[in-house]
Amino acid sequence: MITLKNVVLRRGVKVLLDGASCTINPGEKVGLVGRNGAGKSSLFGLLNHTLHEDKGDFYVPAQWRMAQVAQDMPETDMSATQFVIEGDVTLLAAQQEVTASEDSGDGERMAHAYMALHDAGAHDAPARAQALILGLGFRTDELERPVNSFSGGWRMRLQLARALMCPSELLLLDEPTNHLDLDALVWLEAWLKRYEGTMLVISHDREFLDAVTDVTIHIHAAQLTRYGGNYSRFEDMRAEQMALQQSAYSRQQDKMAHLQKFIDRFKAKASKAKQAQSRVKALERMEKIGPVLADAEFTFEFTEPQNLPNPMLAMSDASFGYPPPDEGSEPTVIVRNISRSVLAGQRIGILGANGQGKSTVVKTIARDLQPLAGQITEGKGLNIGYFAQQELDVLRPADTPLEHMIRLVRECTAEGRLSGQPTREQDLRSFLGNFNFTGDQVKQSVGSMSGGEKARLVLCMIVWQRPNLLLLDEPTNHLDLATREALSVALNEFEGTVMLVSHDRALLRAVCDEFWLVSRGGIEPFDGDLDDYQRYLLDMAKQSREAQRQEQRDQQRAPASAPVAAPAAPVKAAKAAEANRTPEQKRSDAQRRQQQAEKARPLKKELEQTEKRMAQLAQEKTRLEAAMSPPSNPSEIAEAGRRLKAVNDENDTLEARWLELHEAIEAVGS
Repeated sequence: MITLKNVVLRRGVKVLLDGASCTINPGEKVGLVGRNGAGKSSLFGLLNHTLHEDKGDFYVPAQWRMAQVAQDMPETDMSATQFVIEGDVTLLAAQQEVTASEDSGDGERMAHAYMALHDAGAHDAPARAQALILGLGFRTDELERPVNSFSGGWRMRLQLARALMCPSELLLLDEPTNHLDLDALVWLEAWLKRYEGTMLVISHDREFLDAVTDVTIHIHAAQLTRYGGNYSRFEDMRAEQMALQQSAYSRQQDKMAHLQKFIDRFKAKASKAKQAQSRVKALERMEKIGPVLADAEFTFEFTEPQNLPNPMLAMSDASFGYPPPDEGSEPTVIVRNISRSVLAGQRIGILGANGQGKSTVVKTIARDLQPLAGQITEGKGLNIGYFAQQELDVLRPADTPLEHMIRLVRECTAEGRLSGQPTREQDLRSFLGNFNFTGDQVKQSVGSMSGGEKARLVLCMIVWQRPNLLLLDEPTNHLDLATREALSVALNEFEGTVMLVSHDRALLRAVCDEFWLVSRGGIEPFDGDLDDYQRYLLDMAKQSREAQRQEQRDQQRAPASAPVAAPAAPVKAAKAAEANRTPEQKRSDAQRRQQQAEKARPLKKELEQTEKRMAQLAQEKTRLEAAMSPPSNPSEIAEAGRRLKAVNDENDTLEARWLELHEAIEAVGS
């Protein structure tokens, strides 16, 4: 088990843990919660040995293997599949030992190395890695793409898959849901529920914590408090605890006031001096109960919109997507033939699997993209407040919050979009104060701020504009639980229309009363709640996995089977075409077919020989793998391992040649 006893942990001059004690038992799934800056990530640093305790005793079993998500952005040309496979450090070490043992020529060492490689799961490592990659939202055609070809968010998903690939007794996850869509989040929950080791997770997603944790550790006032139960249970127990503490504090204050009153009244009287002195000692001995010092709550609200056009907008036979990358190429259509209206007061949650077009829909409505076909008719006075997934990237790192607000005032003034907002510098300072930017913080450079602070600044800028239509694309990625709660409350009180894309199910449940499903190139109402949608996602994921397995089986069978002939043309059409051809055309075609047959004959013969040899190698591979299983003696296992490597190398060469022959035969026949 993991134990902390009277641990003191400092970062610089700040004391994060001060005499903290806690125990985590094997197999427990722990949610680590606390305000931003309380020390959650630093505790992870203690667990992974990048930080060391300043005082106290800390223990993690030495034999436990640990896995965690690397926070650096991977820069490599390695394929996605190979990158994730190399997250399996046990397999990687076994492969390195096989290479070293072969170089040494030590038969017994080679035998042990090949057994370790087999035990590490080398035979199914690609399948395991690809299952993780596909579960986290990638497409099958992306499995072999270089890591560098993906955007930052997708590369972080690969880092997560790499961590899950690693065999471990201890799994540390720091905000694992930040770059995930709802479909990938549902898959991750199911995977983590099956994880058999000890897990600690930092997350600001209430429903995710409820789904995957059974213990909650709260970091507060430099102490660790353990609660049995998930996050919702923790909230209930902490509320009860705070109520009891406040009640006990109030009773103690009354008792202390009563004792002090007696002392003040009788301390000067000789007849009562003894009793008064007794009460002084009782007051001194009393263990003081502290008052409940609740964390300051963050709240904000949207200003009432100046007007509410109805409908807000109407889409007529609209197609959304991306313009052609260069002249002469075709545009990329994501969704098509959309005819829907958005009404005043609607609260719409936009659902859909990764890559189906949720963000494309929001970007087009927000005017960042133009419709590829059809039209979008906006209501008079439509004022859009848009929070994009990459909204934090548009902030200027060198500028301060106050400079951002001043520039926003100038832009709105130039575009005629002011609607009664205060515009003086002092008014802007006060407005920033409503979003916890006070004092010198309004002049702090944005580049030095945390992700949560940047997100609050973006919300501040949106609220100031008094929108009547809010388009929110994953607004909670960098928000802590308190700020998410404040956003939920503010959205529920907002009088305009909300269109929300989010993987935060608590926010979707609290805000949205209807859902649109973006799927198969269209948009349809989703008749059901989020629980129905989660079941839908799990069913879709199951179908996708089955299709992937079938595709792999087809690929494995393909070399041993004869090329599949193209479907024949309809008989009537063929006869009609034959009847219209002249004798000269028929002779010319016959000569051409003869020449093609002569060119293809040696290729087909080599192809047949290649397929026969590949079938022989497949049989030998099966026999060698069986020979490597105990109770074979070490020398036999080593010899089988060497031969298996040679078989695999020859098979790889033959497969490449098999593909070349097929392409050559097709080229001759074209």
